[in-house]
Amino acid sequence: MTHRVFNFNPGPSTLPLDVLQTVREELLDYRGTGMSVLEISHRSPEYDAINAEAMALLKELMGLGDEYKILFVGGGASTQFALIPMNFLRGGQVGAYVDTGTWSTKAMQEAQIQGNTVLAASSKEAGYTYVPKQEDLEIPDNSAYLHITTNNTIKGTQYHYVPEAGGVPLIADMSSDICSRRMDFSRFAMIYAGAQKNLGPSGVTVVVIRDDLLERCLDVLPTMLNYQTHAAKQSLYNTPPCFAVYIVKLVLERIKHGGGLEAVAKVNEKKKDTIYALIDQDPDYFRGTAREDSRSWMNVTLRLPSEDLEKKFIAEAKKRGLVGLKGHRSVGGIRISLYNAMTLEGAEKVAAFMQAFRKAN
Repeated sequence: MTHRVFNFNPGPSTLPLDVLQTVREELLDYRGTGMSVLEISHRSPEYDAINAEAMALLKELMGLGDEYKILFVGGGASTQFALIPMNFLRGGQVGAYVDTGTWSTKAMQEAQIQGNTVLAASSKEAGYTYVPKQEDLEIPDNSAYLHITTNNTIKGTQYHYVPEAGGVPLIADMSSDICSRRMDFSRFAMIYAGAQKNLGPSGVTVVVIRDDLLERCLDVLPTMLNYQTHAAKQSLYNTPPCFAVYIVKLVLERIKHGGGLEAVAKVNEKKKDTIYALIDQDPDYFRGTAREDSRSWMNVTLRLPSEDLEKKFIAEAKKRGLVGLKGHRSVGGIRISLYNAMTLEGAEKVAAFMQAFRKAN
């Protein structure tokens, strides 16, 4: 078998090995069709089954009922930054945003092009080192929605509660922590996520939207920019990213057969505890960048005593088959991404390397 490394890249990120093996086995002849999923028609019964099964699996794992629609669309989560205000922000209303870093900032900037926005809370003044608490939120009565980013990949912070928004629809960008733990997903009117961190490969964006919010879509939008278009046709109005959806289905099947989100959360908790324990043992050497109560389970961000040591750490880790540990270019440092498909063995390997590196340097 081709040599495999431990891939800590923040996205596109590692995929489960058994899923990749299934893809390889089915690549040339998908279940007797004589064609690859890359080739079959999106109008075929074979793809229709893939599409329907992926939607059903996601709702089952998230504990959602028929009042939610699952959409598989293109354009990445960044396209949703614009589509959300385009669909839901009416005259006299504002889009309320909690700013916790780069991606929530970008989401708000896109909304400002479409209409009026308001900052419900922000951690900018502290360098985005924490997630604002419930009591910090100020949500105007005329808010069309409250938007949050549940996990902040660059700053290494994450929500560990679901905000109470009153009667205002709660919308969440969950691109980097969707399906990483059990939570009450029914508290959200809309969830969206690029698949390339926890659910599959790049190329497909998952949108989970509740009927009561879907009904609010403005009817003056171009057809492809209206969420109702995709919901009415089960994401088959135009050619969807078929191959990416197929892999999402395989990943969701794996999660279900492995014990669901509860089982996923147990492993994810062990992984993050393994790394954070080292940071807490020697915070002067491994300096975590997020406040303890806001630490991300998915992206552990830290600094070493010097940039030269950080460069050496990244280079030596790569030689040992631990790749993708460089922090985001905007902040530097080290970033250890522990998405669902990263194994506990991988977390233990990088922890052992951290200990050895500290001892030698």
